[in-house]
Amino acid sequence: MEKMPKWADVILIPVISLLLAGIISALVIMAIGEDPVKALWIMVDGATGSAYNWGYTLYYTTNFIFTGLAVAVAFHARMFNIGGDGQASIGGLGVALVCIYLPWPHWSLALLAAAVGSALFGAAFALIPAWLQAKRGSHIVITTIMFNFIGAALLNYLLVGPLKPMGSMEPATGKFPKVTSIPNFHDILGMFGIPFSRGAPANISFFIAIAACFAVWALIWRTRLGYEIRAFGHSEPAAKYAGINPTRIIVVSMLISGALAGMMSLNNVMGEAERLVLNSTEGAGFIGIAVALMGRSHPFGVFLAALLFGALYQGGAILSQDTNIPVQLVLVIQALVILFTGALDNMVRMPLEKLFLALRRKPAPAPKPTPAE
Repeated sequence: MEKMPKWADVILIPVISLLLAGIISALVIMAIGEDPVKALWIMVDGATGSAYNWGYTLYYTTNFIFTGLAVAVAFHARMFNIGGDGQASIGGLGVALVCIYLPWPHWSLALLAAAVGSALFGAAFALIPAWLQAKRGSHIVITTIMFNFIGAALLNYLLVGPLKPMGSMEPATGKFPKVTSIPNFHDILGMFGIPFSRGAPANISFFIAIAACFAVWALIWRTRLGYEIRAFGHSEPAAKYAGINPTRIIVVSMLISGALAGMMSLNNVMGEAERLVLNSTEGAGFIGIAVALMGRSHPFGVFLAALLFGALYQGGAILSQDTNIPVQLVLVIQALVILFTGALDNMVRMPLEKLFLALRRKPAPAPKPTPAE
């Protein structure tokens, strides 16, 4: 018997965690002499108050959907993929090579090839930690963290050397050819007569991220491979007894996870910057961990959590611009949300489990005595 209803796990716990994070954030804002209600309003308006603001919110959301799904797939196989940042960075290298060195007649073909390239490069970068976990017992957390640094060092070498254009002082590739420029929301919605801010970075990769949510849902809950991944995640001995190969599940799960993380670069490298620069991921791989935890590793939950964190990022940027609240405090607010929805999940979960168990054990009322004949 489950300790609490499914709706409580999926909805009630995240809502309570958010409320606790909001209360602590409000106290911190009051401590520096600012109005927390005004700050909340500025953040909400900054994230959703205009098409331009929505464009940035959805841009960040796209990044977090890909990295959140990457972490979620690994979670289902009982693995903690901390290497999303490095896998997304190397995925960006795949996008850059496809866009710079191959000729394309149309952006759609370039986008398809870049999607394949980013997924392959991200998956390849996740393969070695997966193999080390499956064959050598090296813990996936340690190896994926280390590979983040390896990925950063590799990109640093390439962007200050072989991939840097002649005469440039910036550690970045040259601008991608114009034909590889993918449509943004202004272009897409303009075809239907809907106005949208031209300068906002949200682009067609947002819809690819939505498609990835459906693909992951179908994989995990509607395929034999997904069943094997979930069975392995619940109990490795039972999965072995059922004939499931642990090495295959570990490697395949991490390949899928790395591919999803790598595809984030379609948004930030091909869609927004249109070139590969250092630190293009901006920590999105680590935010994906909180997104997956808050979304309970379900694609729909990941989408909602990614939207929340996208709004926090955009709203927080506007908050630091329009008030005396320093940007460091905005980072504290974001960190509090991550803390309560991720690391302190059990602080909310355990009392709720006890409450629901107590309600189930509540004795039934004694039957009324029957009148004597």
